[in-house]
Amino acid sequence: MAKLEIKNLHVTVDTEQGTKEILKGVDLVINSGESHAIMGPNGSGKSTLAYTIAGHPKYTVTKGEILLDGEDVLEMSVDERARAGLFLAMQYPVEIPGVSVSNFLRTAKTAIEGEAPALRTWIKDVKGAMDNLKMDSSFTERNVNEGFSGGEKKRHEILQLELLKPKIAVLDETDSGLDVDALKIVSEGVNRAKQENDFGLLLITHYTRILKYIKPDYVHVFVAGKVAEQGGPELADRLEAEGYDRYVQA
Repeated sequence: MAKLEIKNLHVTVDTEQGTKEILKGVDLVINSGESHAIMGPNGSGKSTLAYTIAGHPKYTVTKGEILLDGEDVLEMSVDERARAGLFLAMQYPVEIPGVSVSNFLRTAKTAIEGEAPALRTWIKDVKGAMDNLKMDSSFTERNVNEGFSGGEKKRHEILQLELLKPKIAVLDETDSGLDVDALKIVSEGVNRAKQENDFGLLLITHYTRILKYIKPDYVHVFVAGKVAEQGGPELADRLEAEGYDRYVQA
């Protein structure tokens, strides 16, 4: 069982107008096997939370803790966090010219496991995961995300999720830019990976459409850097019907 604990987290970012506090005391606990959805209006701090967990240097933690199985995540470098079992699927996956998908995936797997996977088994695993995500095998020879469509980039993120087998997965607006078919394929990939590896899932989204495929156990509403309300999946349905106005006005 893995556990990610976020305690009274305060985070700032430097802007042209000066230092701005984005997160203002966030508390959250995610256990293995649980699915948590974070919803909220633009600028509420959802993506800031994701990148702070991953260790983006742009964000400064001024107060609070992030613990993974009791270990202080904030004392870890970005690569140490990944090796410890944290995974981030980015809203805007970056291109890495000169690095093929096959080399990227095997290097990442080797770094996490501490040794290179057996080649025959690895090739079989990669092919099976790509087939499930309806990705052509030729993608492995292309440079990472270079020239990929939005949907192809998101499928590649979920391919990594399936192969790297994290303890805790953070998906930052994975549904953005996906058409109906791609959304279904990506969601099925997330569900399949979660069923196989029983990781804790933190899903950040604006919309409930992805929650029709990935059923959350808990829904948290982010407003102005704090959790304004939390509940079960019925809370997402209420947000779809009512929006965020009442939270913003409050």
